[in-house]
Amino acid sequence: MKVVLLCGGLGTRLSEETHLVPKPMVRVGDMPILLHIMNMYSKHGIEDFVLALGFKAEVIKEFFLNFYALSNDLRINLSNGSVEHLRESHKDWKIDLIDTGLNTLTGGRLARLKKHVGNETFMLTYGDGVSDINITELIKFHKAHGKIATFTAVRPPSRFGVIEFVGNKAVSFKEKPQTQDGWINGGFFVFEPAIFDYIEEGDETILERRPLERLAEEGQLMGFKHEGFWQCMDTLRDKTYLNKVWEEGTAPWVK
Repeated sequence: MKVVLLCGGLGTRLSEETHLVPKPMVRVGDMPILLHIMNMYSKHGIEDFVLALGFKAEVIKEFFLNFYALSNDLRINLSNGSVEHLRESHKDWKIDLIDTGLNTLTGGRLARLKKHVGNETFMLTYGDGVSDINITELIKFHKAHGKIATFTAVRPPSRFGVIEFVGNKAVSFKEKPQTQDGWINGGFFVFEPAIFDYIEEGDETILERRPLERLAEEGQLMGFKHEGFWQCMDTLRDKTYLNKVWEEGTAPWVK
């Protein structure tokens, strides 16, 4: 099964980092968050990736062009320029790196990838979020209901504490509890090829607007509820938090 990773956005809310690299290349620990996401899929035996590139596409291309050499030990003979790999990489990944335009929106990027995805069930997620979601169970859920689309619904922690009052008396004080007022789209989609029938031509199509709205109206959109860890990297604060849990050795997405 192929996985489409949306990696082309401008990342304006993380401009402290994205003036140098695209957001999927911002590092969490010793590697870009994009690699963390790909490792999540690889743990479930999914290693065929299609990257929808846009903003600073060359940075992501250069990273993977040099990945094999930089992740291995080398012996270089300067007399003739020969290179011997002393420690081989064990990743058996296949990666399509496709430029989908600088200002293309999410639906438009997916539409441009139709021929790369093929006529089979595929997955899609954003290049800036990690989770301890069970991807194998997500796929089973999708195949069981037989609809066109599945999205993962999450309830992330609130950025602020919640205090309940009776008059002026605080009867409950919860520091950053899990959001209670509804589920949000956490990405980690599974789609049938029929999804392309719902995406209009043009780079201005937003996947999360009319395409998913139509699928919901027609009873073709199912939600896989994930109660566990989920965190996107929209801001510098998010990046700091993800690096903190990584450095502490408590990153839930690597377990």
